[in-house]
Amino acid sequence: MMHNPHFLVLTAIFSSPVVQPVMGAKGFSVELIHRDSPISPFYNASLTSSQILRKNALHSMDRLKHFQSLINQSAIQSAVTPNGGIYLMKLSFGTPPVDYMAVADTGSDLIWIQCVPCLQSQCYPQGSPPFDPQASSSYKKIPCDSDSCQALPRYQCSNDVNDCQYSYSYGDKSFTKGILSTDTLTFDDSNGQKTAFPTSIFGCGHNNQGKFRSPSAGLVGLGGGPLSLVSQISTQIDHRFSYCWVPLSASSSSKLLFVQEAIISRPGAVSTPLVSKTPQTYYYLSLEGVSIGDKTAQAGSSQGNIIIDSGTTLTYLESSFYSSLETIVKDAIGADPVQSPSESFSLCYGSETNINVPEMVFHFSGADLRLQPVNTFAKFDDNLVCMLIAPTPSDLPLSIFGNFAQINLQVEYDLEKWTVSFVPTDCTNQ
Repeated sequence: MMHNPHFLVLTAIFSSPVVQPVMGAKGFSVELIHRDSPISPFYNASLTSSQILRKNALHSMDRLKHFQSLINQSAIQSAVTPNGGIYLMKLSFGTPPVDYMAVADTGSDLIWIQCVPCLQSQCYPQGSPPFDPQASSSYKKIPCDSDSCQALPRYQCSNDVNDCQYSYSYGDKSFTKGILSTDTLTFDDSNGQKTAFPTSIFGCGHNNQGKFRSPSAGLVGLGGGPLSLVSQISTQIDHRFSYCWVPLSASSSSKLLFVQEAIISRPGAVSTPLVSKTPQTYYYLSLEGVSIGDKTAQAGSSQGNIIIDSGTTLTYLESSFYSSLETIVKDAIGADPVQSPSESFSLCYGSETNINVPEMVFHFSGADLRLQPVNTFAKFDDNLVCMLIAPTPSDLPLSIFGNFAQINLQVEYDLEKWTVSFVPTDCTNQ
């Protein structure tokens, strides 16, 4: 189910020698570019904003189904669709550092990149040469009997070498195969500083086929599993990272921040516990209900019932939960709905009616999060306004808190206190 073109792309171009810095108390930040924004290398100027939103909404359902398939099966596949993020980022590999674009995602763990040797029949075009491990003085292969190798969902060893040979397959039969390795990963801080992490674990992919596409050279996982970027550098970043998504129309980039100051002390911040569930890649929260005014739609079961995800555009609620919310929304708006132009959207209105979109409060465990109209409704070119919350199919009892719902919120993951915090923020000014 891997048709989703959403991406997180990490980007950093380096020409000067990399020095391991001592990070200050505020850590460092990296720019994130929405793959469909005007500053993205994937930007298609022929598409209108409405067409982009409809496209992303369709891919959101593919991602939802893929999540559910992985939750329901043994974790032999990786926990992400390769085109599964929404934002673009840059980073560099090796010594001396070589810069690449990579797909990154809060719904993925393994970091991997296309590596030499990479035959044309076994690798996809990426717009730049694959990483050459022999050209890096800090590159090393990981032995098969290591804990890192055994943390993979699938690996194998040959009799004559002790290399950890990984194999990650995806929902649509795409896959990456190669050697689990270590090298220095370097990030370009949005303030111009360089931050390097030696001996970072990643997959050196020699056979990568399927839906992967240029100019991304691989993937970077920000999920909760042991091989993800945030898990590997957790002690250096005080077990915290956060992001701030700008609106899709913004000409500025979003920010991914490591360490920084804890946002829970800021005015208006709320915090909710993370819930430990399988697969551990995903970040589970407990959503108890959604209110408009004095009316509340209650979730049937709230313990760990929703995944917070950067790579899903819409917010999905379990079908009966959604139905209760839709009734309250209709009562609050008062106008007559119109036929939805797409199966992706369940509730739409004609924009000529000048509907008054209500504020919604998402009641997470211990945290009442107020969402503004930009988080819950979108206007289309064809005189439509549609809600960006949709029901999951009846056979998919899963909810996802998508990225539109997180626009203009600073969202912080504290992996030591095991919480997620939110604070209203003008992300374009971060």
